[in-house]
Amino acid sequence: MNKPVIAIGLDAADPALLEKWMSQGYLKTMRRLKESGAYGRLKTFDFYRAETPWTTFLTGCSPNTTGYWSPIKYHGHNYAVEEIESYKFEEYRPFYALADNRRVVVVDVPQAPVLEGINGVQVSAWGAHSPQTPSESSPKELFQELVARHGEHPLLRKDEANILDLPDLQRLQRGMETGIARRAKICCDLLEREPWDLFLTVFGEAHVVGHYCWHMMHPSDHPLYKQMGAQYSGDMMLEVFEAMDRAIAEILEKAPEDAYVVLFSAHGMGANIMDIPSMILLPEFLFRLNFPGKMGLAPGKVGSPLKPPITGQHPRKEGWASALWNTKYERNPLKSFLRQNLPGKYFNRIEPLFGKSLEPGPMSPFKLFYQGQPQCFQPAVWYKHLWPQMKAFAIPTFSEGYIRINLQGREPSGIVPPSEYNSLCDEIIEKLYRLRDARTGQPMVKGVLRTRKSAADQDPKLPDADIVVTWQEECVTDTVDSPDVGRIGPVPYTRTGSHRADGFLAIQGPGIEPGKKLPNGHSLDLAPTILSLMDIAIPQHFEGKPLAQPPSMVPAS
Repeated sequence: MNKPVIAIGLDAADPALLEKWMSQGYLKTMRRLKESGAYGRLKTFDFYRAETPWTTFLTGCSPNTTGYWSPIKYHGHNYAVEEIESYKFEEYRPFYALADNRRVVVVDVPQAPVLEGINGVQVSAWGAHSPQTPSESSPKELFQELVARHGEHPLLRKDEANILDLPDLQRLQRGMETGIARRAKICCDLLEREPWDLFLTVFGEAHVVGHYCWHMMHPSDHPLYKQMGAQYSGDMMLEVFEAMDRAIAEILEKAPEDAYVVLFSAHGMGANIMDIPSMILLPEFLFRLNFPGKMGLAPGKVGSPLKPPITGQHPRKEGWASALWNTKYERNPLKSFLRQNLPGKYFNRIEPLFGKSLEPGPMSPFKLFYQGQPQCFQPAVWYKHLWPQMKAFAIPTFSEGYIRINLQGREPSGIVPPSEYNSLCDEIIEKLYRLRDARTGQPMVKGVLRTRKSAADQDPKLPDADIVVTWQEECVTDTVDSPDVGRIGPVPYTRTGSHRADGFLAIQGPGIEPGKKLPNGHSLDLAPTILSLMDIAIPQHFEGKPLAQPPSMVPAS
């Protein structure tokens, strides 16, 4: 007879960090699961680390198979950017939909919408980080019942904070800890209602605290640690993970004694080496390549004395987008001085006195906001009005750097002939590899992926980007030097943690040998592993394999 499975995800929890804390005597519940069962590390895709892991987990398929790469969709036929949210699960269903004769509960899993034909209970977007789905449930009335009984998540769709404002970070921490405690109560409530074959939930707070509090743990490898984290007596990262550890213990108290317990993370987190290069430096680099001699943001001269990092009053009072916009290049020295030293609301009043610039340059995010432009606070979109004039441009991302070629016959104003597609890609990649961190001399680019073999490759399941760039992971960068376009930076720091390709899997239960080391796996292996523990056959379209199996499914030797 099959045993129940309790699967608990920690969204973007980094295994190296958790292992360190466990060895120091923290995270007692997680440590017990690791030591009393089987444990191993996972990898996810090096390219598209931020947006694909949950769809990969749910479908058991790679992005190449599903065609889902990001909740932000670029449309080549009109240069539009659209928020498409989660994968639609029409071609490939989530793995728990395959358990027709088993009762399942799915609570607050990112990018998992409520679907028809699931045998059990679904609760979507109660408090997940970036849920990409509506807040609803099946049965329909359950969502409001749970909210009335246990409360809302205080940070749903507003789980952000100013990284330079300690009271705001403490507000975020309180919200995460409240949400963690309430999620535990909801899970315990549902576990007690009836026997379940699969109970699946995810703690999105692991993702949030990694993004916004990486510089608030002791010690931290982020440059803002000395300014912020070292001034805080506690350790925000550890405190939030300790709250999750207590919540997991509370949930497991309600679990059946013969249950398999699965604790996992499909991807990890580290100091933020990704957002600034992908979101800011790459769009500006491509702007300068396309308009030689012009500068849009953060102008600088290679070889000149480095300016200090931007950590002053503008980021603190006006927000990151405003601080970045204050670095906009101005040919008029007085206008440049006033932009950098006046609060935005005052500068905006006097800016018209200088007249309208006729030179190409980025558009104000605040103007784009009032125009109703989606993703207006993505710096890549600040150059969107110039994309038809550019041979190549950066498209919006929260992950690696994405480059689109303005191809004739594909884009409406394409200027790159198909015969020049490959040579242009080669030229851009060569210049990318010449980028250096201005503070350390470190090469900026770790790897480059060409997503199409030729300009004729128009498979609709391919990524929107023609070129995907992964960055060095050794240090956080705010300034880069290029022999081709000059210095870009410094620019203000954004979220202090960003994604890594490392995850983990811990399994405890009947027949699982304590202390067993699992083989190195992939995020694709999570769904088949859970199905195997449920004694359900693995579908042929799954691209991973079970990393552990119950004794009933292990072939006799």
